[in-house]
Amino acid sequence: MNEVINILRHERRLKAALKELDLNELESIKAKFDSVISQRREEEAEKQRKSEAKQKKINEFKNAMADAGIELSDILEQELGGEPIVKTTRKKRAPKPPKYEYTDENGEKQTWTGQGRMPKAIKTAVDSGTPLERFLIK
Repeated sequence: MNEVINILRHERRLKAALKELDLNELESIKAKFDSVISQRREEEAEKQRKSEAKQKKINEFKNAMADAGIELSDILEQELGGEPIVKTTRKKRAPKPPKYEYTDENGEKQTWTGQGRMPKAIKTAVDSGTPLERFLIK
């Protein structure tokens, strides 16, 4: 099926594939394509109408609920039961304390937690044979 679609998408390939057909056969194929296209347009238009109608109903319900002072959570609490639905916010975890200390290229003391990319100064030292434990904060 992919090969057929590839042929239909490229004009040169399509010309080569249809080269042996006469004009009446091409007109017949064109009529079938036109029929499929018009059906697809009708389906898309119907889908769009349904979507718009649904959105209109949703907006009507939202407005009616707002006028009555009802929240969606009120409805869900009654339907599902249990505790009131409260929006929860994620708590941020505390940052990890630094685990390593080193001196950067500018001669300033820096720290590293041990997570993420290894700082260039530590990497250079470790690559040259210095053990990572030497940079541990005691």
